[in-house]
Amino acid sequence: MTSAGETGVPVRLEGKFKAMVFCFVLGLGSLVAWNSMLTIGDYYYKVFPRYHPSRVLTIVYQPFAIGTMAILTYHESKVDTRKRNIIGYILFTLSTLFLIVLDLATSGKGGVGPYFGICVLVAGFGVADAHVQGGMVGDLSFMCPEFMQSFFAGLAASGALTSSLRLITKAAFDKAHDGLRKGAMLFLAISTFFEFICIILYATWFAKIPIVKHYRSKAASEGSKTVSADLASAGIQTQDEDSKEDRLSNKQLLFQNIDYAIDLYLIYVLTLTIFPGFLYENTGTHQLGSWYPLVLIAMYNVWDLISRYIPLIGWLKLESRKGLMFMILARFLLVPAFYFTAKYGDQGWMIMLISFLGLSNGYLTVCVMTVAPKGYKGELFFQGPEQNALGNLLVLFLLAGIFSGVSLGWLWIIHNDKF
Repeated sequence: MTSAGETGVPVRLEGKFKAMVFCFVLGLGSLVAWNSMLTIGDYYYKVFPRYHPSRVLTIVYQPFAIGTMAILTYHESKVDTRKRNIIGYILFTLSTLFLIVLDLATSGKGGVGPYFGICVLVAGFGVADAHVQGGMVGDLSFMCPEFMQSFFAGLAASGALTSSLRLITKAAFDKAHDGLRKGAMLFLAISTFFEFICIILYATWFAKIPIVKHYRSKAASEGSKTVSADLASAGIQTQDEDSKEDRLSNKQLLFQNIDYAIDLYLIYVLTLTIFPGFLYENTGTHQLGSWYPLVLIAMYNVWDLISRYIPLIGWLKLESRKGLMFMILARFLLVPAFYFTAKYGDQGWMIMLISFLGLSNGYLTVCVMTVAPKGYKGELFFQGPEQNALGNLLVLFLLAGIFSGVSLGWLWIIHNDKF
């Protein structure tokens, strides 16, 4: 019999809400640095007007994210999850901090040199993203679905938070001398602080929550070797046994879940074809002026965040594999809708479309990521090591979709240049 705490909840399952809050914050920290780069795009377009910063920086970011993620996925069973995540958050913090240092050192001037420096730091973001996002998703895959949902809600919240802060800083410094730059620097400073908080949160508190210790202990008993350092930090020692690892290979896991992998790839191919480069460069001039792209990005981020809570309502959560694929394929109708709206529509229609893009992106992402790790048929469920590996594989396809979407986004530029 399991003893219960004062609340009547078994001790091993205490702290679920606290863990969900921590997952949310850690998810926020996983993308707040990169979203900071996207959200201050108006500043970089002023400093580097000829270099397409929103698109170029994204295309620089992705190869490093995918390359690092592929290596970490291949060696997933041997990688210490605790060290992996802490390294990722530290790298995020330092890269964001050095963006401020670089701008101060160059006095906010443009040119090839500073732009190259920014590209190097953005590559650091890509490496950090692969460490953190893959590590956290793999870690949370063998815990309850609510933790995964909270983490992905945090990812979306980073976009909503950065958009809100950017609108505030732009309004505060709009009429000040060099106001755009001052707002961007303040914005990056706030993002650096959030990343530092995530280092402390993950390194000291998260592993000690009873329910987190329970799931990690369970995963260790099923043969997972990636959680030993996290358990040790919580005061739990695991036996170092050379047990036979009876689990599906990465290839088998991928074949049995190829539809989920393709789902994530297609979701982010479409989203990143449009967001954010198209919003900065292909939506024309409207009444909102310089506020227009910032409002569009804010609307996307807000609806992306809201939609990630919809699957918490049981009857609204889509779990059918065929249903998910149909919805994701139907979503590609947004491509001609965005094209004709940019060409002939007004800003109201564009705001509506970008809101739906965010709504569908967040909802479908959470549905796929919370359903896939459960197992693939009947009562057969994946064990901890398999769920960790599958989580890494799904993130790899997600990042591949982002890279493909950004690459396809260049077609908007080519079309505009020709016509």
